[in-house]
Amino acid sequence: GLQLYSVRELLPKDFDGTLRKVRAAGYTEVEAAGYYDKTAAEFRKAMDGAGLRCVSTHHPLAVLQPRLDELIEYGHRLGLEYMICSSSTRRDPAAKGPLNLDDWHWVAGEFNRIGEKVKAAGMTFGVHNHTPEFGSEGGVLFYDELLRLTDPKLVFFEMDCGWVAAAGRNPVEYLSKTPERFPLLHVKDMVRGVNGQMHSAVMGRGVVDYRPILRAATGLKHYFIEQEEFDMDPIEALRLDAEYMRKLDV
Repeated sequence: GLQLYSVRELLPKDFDGTLRKVRAAGYTEVEAAGYYDKTAAEFRKAMDGAGLRCVSTHHPLAVLQPRLDELIEYGHRLGLEYMICSSSTRRDPAAKGPLNLDDWHWVAGEFNRIGEKVKAAGMTFGVHNHTPEFGSEGGVLFYDELLRLTDPKLVFFEMDCGWVAAAGRNPVEYLSKTPERFPLLHVKDMVRGVNGQMHSAVMGRGVVDYRPILRAATGLKHYFIEQEEFDMDPIEALRLDAEYMRKLDV
């Protein structure tokens, strides 16, 4: 599948046409990242017309909290299997700086609460990571706390392997311990830029080796390729990504 954030600049210009190009590039499933002011019926019609199936969606915690019932209903109409929290927020919205340990403990409680409602609605709730989740305080790693404090029956995890690698961690470490908690993956390759920062790249041209990752991901149900930056035509890059993954010998 493809995380549609990859084509976030193309969709507003030509929604239906971009989806058809995604399908032609080799994708059959997608994960939404925003609904582009479309009703659920309009969004689903566009997916059907392109020959795509939307199985999952992303929403930040700050959006899920006030609009959960509305988004669950939208998800039902769209036929989603998964609703994913794309990014977390501090307990005090006015607070500045990165989340601290108390914030992450509060976030874990929110995830359990949201997960219970999403499960009751017949879908699965999951958590997506960037790099802040791999920060620590007092020797306690935040991601480990999220895994420890969330109910496995209510909260699953969508590991973004590229950002795990960018944080200096190995996805295999987590996947091999509790593979059942990771039914979804984000698959992206990363390269280190001249500024020292990690950047998204075409699959196979970066530093992330997906062979051991996919071997360890024995609980995997769906994976979504995501490329956030491009140095060539985006659709061509995404075609190369899909081709790389199809040929990957695991």
